[in-house]
Amino acid sequence: MIILAATPIGNLGDVSRRLVEVLESAETVVAEDTRTTQRLLKALQIDNRPRLIALHDHNEKQRAAELAALAAESDVVVMSDAGMPTVSDPGYALVVEAVAQGVTVTAIPGPSAVLTALAISGLPTDRFTFEGFLPRKPGERRSALRALASEPRTMVFFESPSRLADSLSDLGTAFGDTRRIAVCRELTKLYEEVRRGTASELVAWAEGGVKGEIVVVVEGAPRRAVSADDALDQVQELVASGIRLKDACAEVAAATGLSSRELYQAALAARTR
Repeated sequence: MIILAATPIGNLGDVSRRLVEVLESAETVVAEDTRTTQRLLKALQIDNRPRLIALHDHNEKQRAAELAALAAESDVVVMSDAGMPTVSDPGYALVVEAVAQGVTVTAIPGPSAVLTALAISGLPTDRFTFEGFLPRKPGERRSALRALASEPRTMVFFESPSRLADSLSDLGTAFGDTRRIAVCRELTKLYEEVRRGTASELVAWAEGGVKGEIVVVVEGAPRRAVSADDALDQVQELVASGIRLKDACAEVAAATGLSSRELYQAALAARTR
């Protein structure tokens, strides 16, 4: 089988007993960076020396079929440098191929930068969306943020420290400067830090220079109080701009709290008048 193994995102003490037991007997470990995995095995004082195979963004598609076939014969442990494989890390293509080949896929749960940042952010945790890394190019990043401006769920992003100030500035432009934001830095490490504030407040801090691994948690858009008629007008405007009726209803429903199904039915009824 394929065993997706979560590894520490900072503090070595977060390693689970189950992970240690699996690594002590593993024959094959597929790793994002074999050097990082070797250091982890040494730090955990594991004497076992499994076969290490590199799997990263540049070779995953080419090696997925081969590794899935290998996992059909014996267990293959898959590890990223930190956190859970497949979550903004290599492993997704391998899982897809394993499922296609009928190979069992399981996981050893453990540390997650996404859930850790969300939990300590002080922002709503009942509904959230993980958006991964924002685009590097300014124009693409701004476009991506504009598309999320009406997202009502709490949003979680990864970001490079070198781009943090620019991304926060773009976020403030797209979302306005009233949204609550938490920037979580170096989670579980010695210098863990959480900065909370609005985009403009956090830009002023980030422009001074920030180091380490960054997770940004952003408050979702407030729902707008609108009448059913106004909501239907919004749906019709979106449809007129080229958006499918179903998608337009879903977007307006998310922003207003109204029923997407009822909006859809009202829009269909309006077409027959």
